[in-house]
Amino acid sequence: MSLVNLQVLKKEAIQLLIQLINTPSISKKEKKVSFLIEDYLSRYGFHIKRKFNNIWTENTNYNQKENTRTILLNSHYDTIPPGKNWKTDPFTATKKEEKLIGLGSNDAGASVVSLISTFIYLSSFSLLPYRLILAITAEEEISGPLGVRSILPELGCIDLGIVGEPTNMQVAIAEKGLMVLDCISEGKTGHSARDIGINAIYLATRDIEYLRKFRFYRKSKLLGFPTLTVTQIQGGIQHNVIPDFCSFVIDIRTNELYSNEELIEILQKRIDSKIKPRTYHSNSSFINPMHPIVLKAKFIGIKTYGSPTLSDQSLMSFPTIKMGVGDSVRSHTPNEYILISEIMDGIDIYIRLLNDFHF
Repeated sequence: MSLVNLQVLKKEAIQLLIQLINTPSISKKEKKVSFLIEDYLSRYGFHIKRKFNNIWTENTNYNQKENTRTILLNSHYDTIPPGKNWKTDPFTATKKEEKLIGLGSNDAGASVVSLISTFIYLSSFSLLPYRLILAITAEEEISGPLGVRSILPELGCIDLGIVGEPTNMQVAIAEKGLMVLDCISEGKTGHSARDIGINAIYLATRDIEYLRKFRFYRKSKLLGFPTLTVTQIQGGIQHNVIPDFCSFVIDIRTNELYSNEELIEILQKRIDSKIKPRTYHSNSSFINPMHPIVLKAKFIGIKTYGSPTLSDQSLMSFPTIKMGVGDSVRSHTPNEYILISEIMDGIDIYIRLLNDFHF
């Protein structure tokens, strides 16, 4: 039985979120907000570990003599810079009835404080059948190298990850990955008034037109087909010179039926432009629908789905689900907000999911 008052934790979660909103934490500048959370967890007696702007801790109420399985609770406290059209100060928490408005309130501050409350509550039980690690991490919004990727090797063997992102507390059992490709077309310079030279822009646009109509053929039941979009193009140095160089960028959202390497090979065989991937890290995610955590979620009435949006889940090689407080539609929008009731309910649902959970 827990020795911590859950109602007190819920009230503290709201106050902590207000502090988080009031402390700017744009990606790469999360240090101040990390100390806020460290101080809060330290008051409950947890020993905090830190690397860059990431912090983590673990429970002690499990059988440490046995090979106990480990569950990672993870969310991020970095935010994007605020855009225009905010009606309130994005760095000042504004409460309007049930709404708490402010940058990062929905993505992913509400999940951060809800996971913290859940971790504290479960850590006060007499004994859990699993080890819990709570990691609140940085640079998620920019997929940065100094975020969760930098600490995963230090966490040891993880058997299950729960990634806190706004999903309306539904469980994403699959998530599309992301691959960004830089493509280069090379031609030959010449004077635009003469019929000489090879126009790299024409070569690039020929490939782009092909890509506009191209479709992958393996369809995931949860994620559908991979999608491909050309999002940037650049070429030419001045009006009277035939350009010998043109670059463009492809944004690909992947499913679990293709490896990133296979997708690149497929495309390179079909276009003349040279393809250079920026990163292979952001893979699609998929957990077996018969995994005990998915079955427990369904048992307590939680819906499952496939998510089109990317998270730090893509960096984790162990089984994961994405599940958090709030609605992804509100993420990265002016006047971002969370409902107080969503946090209250989110904490309850996390606890119901993990209480009495066994692998």
